[in-house]
Amino acid sequence: MKQLQVEKTASRGIAVAPVYYYQEPDLTPEDRGISEEQVSGELEKFENARKCVMEELGQLAKTSEIFAAHQEIAGDFMLQDSVCTRIRTQGKNAQLALTESIEEIANLFAGMDDEYMRERAADVRDVGKRLAARLKGKKLPDLGSLQEECIVVARDLYSSDTVKMNAHFVRGIITQEGGVTSHVSILAKMMNIPILVGVQGILEQVRDGSLVCMDAEEGSIVIDPEDEVQKQYLEKKAAYERERELLLALRGKPAVTKAGKRISLCANVGNVEDVRQALPVGIDGVGLFRSEFLYMERDHFPTEEEQFQVYKEAAELIPSELTIRTLDIGGDKELPYFSFEKEENPFLGWRAIRISLELREQFKEQLRAILRASAFGHVRIMFPMIISLWELGEGRALVEECKKELREEGIAFDENIEVGMMIETPASVLQAHAFAREADFFSIGTNDLTQYLLAVDRGNKKVANRYDFMHPAVLQAIRQVIEAGHTAGIKVGMCGEMAGDTGAVPTLLEMGLDEFSMSAGAVDYVRSLVLNN
Repeated sequence: MKQLQVEKTASRGIAVAPVYYYQEPDLTPEDRGISEEQVSGELEKFENARKCVMEELGQLAKTSEIFAAHQEIAGDFMLQDSVCTRIRTQGKNAQLALTESIEEIANLFAGMDDEYMRERAADVRDVGKRLAARLKGKKLPDLGSLQEECIVVARDLYSSDTVKMNAHFVRGIITQEGGVTSHVSILAKMMNIPILVGVQGILEQVRDGSLVCMDAEEGSIVIDPEDEVQKQYLEKKAAYERERELLLALRGKPAVTKAGKRISLCANVGNVEDVRQALPVGIDGVGLFRSEFLYMERDHFPTEEEQFQVYKEAAELIPSELTIRTLDIGGDKELPYFSFEKEENPFLGWRAIRISLELREQFKEQLRAILRASAFGHVRIMFPMIISLWELGEGRALVEECKKELREEGIAFDENIEVGMMIETPASVLQAHAFAREADFFSIGTNDLTQYLLAVDRGNKKVANRYDFMHPAVLQAIRQVIEAGHTAGIKVGMCGEMAGDTGAVPTLLEMGLDEFSMSAGAVDYVRSLVLNN
């Protein structure tokens, strides 16, 4: 019997089942150069593989938008250009050129501070795996074909692996790599499959068919358990499932505290597929739609029409509330088609609203798209990284300018659309009373706010243990913002990780927070806490 304790819990739950050892074929590229005469042949190999994968993803996209997003990545000009350039000018064979290009693009995402953004690297690698398999003539394993209960153990899984899984047979997932905000983790939460990620050495600890007990909430794994240990886990599993049934029974209930206050429970999303995945948990709306993905997944600034179609679809799916954060790039988020000057400290540099106010034409295209979508649901506009009344005023003035243009063009929109702002800097906290008189709502971004207030880079392992959103200074700042908002009669929400932390929820309720926006997998637990406070 072996016992492991891990930290990265991605989806709660308990499972007891044999291991299905998920092993991909060897996709290591051929390490050889090519002659000038071979260039056209290698280009043709890549193009044929790309066309096959695009067609394959097109068929899969009919059942899941995850594959539609992957189809966009496979057809992305940046990827094609990178691979073809390596073949033409560096004498790389198609397999090697693809592998290097995929890693280069994936590393752009992986190097970002925002964990949600970092995990998008997995989508790029997912597409790369599919292309590499096609180039090498290898078949990828299919988790959708499993017919017996098991715990899947893998180096890592991608969303294309997970979306086809049958939750009746896959009772748990353990990966050696990966992160808690990956699409795989999100999908596992939606399917109520417990998952532990980043379990170092797990592949060396288990074999195919090993009996494993796992508790994803406690982060514990027992390999080849003794009978008594297995019995304990089965009892814990039964208790967890009873608790889960109670949580599911609450999904139809409005989140109202014992004192009678109605709390809004919303989801943070990055695209329309995320909205669809969040709907079954009974959300009140979307408290944060990260619009930057529309920009980062293209080879050009998305047009007004391209943005409008996405926002409109999201608004129709969730008409109760769709809060769209305007473009939040810079810092660690770059665009493949727009050059950023190197900065000494990009997190204190040209980013978010500062970029939008300079790129006014692009900003107006986004605002017009959001306004047009507001005719199809309760859409709200939210500005990121505001530190001055001037910035908020300029943003609001551009909204009014866009409204005037749309009126003259006879295009419908919500005349009373709410325009709010993120509270994520010390400056916005200290000026909260002044901002509350000009903004229609606040949303507290605790990830950046905590980092800035405590002067702690949460991505720096040497100081990450000092990053604490329950620090007295952070709690004082949150209380101050809520009081300022309520004095002015505006709603105050939160869209940082703290909103979905069950340990923080009672404190935030006591402070008077009106809206909690979080990953969809946390909504059931937060709803239960609200109803019992």
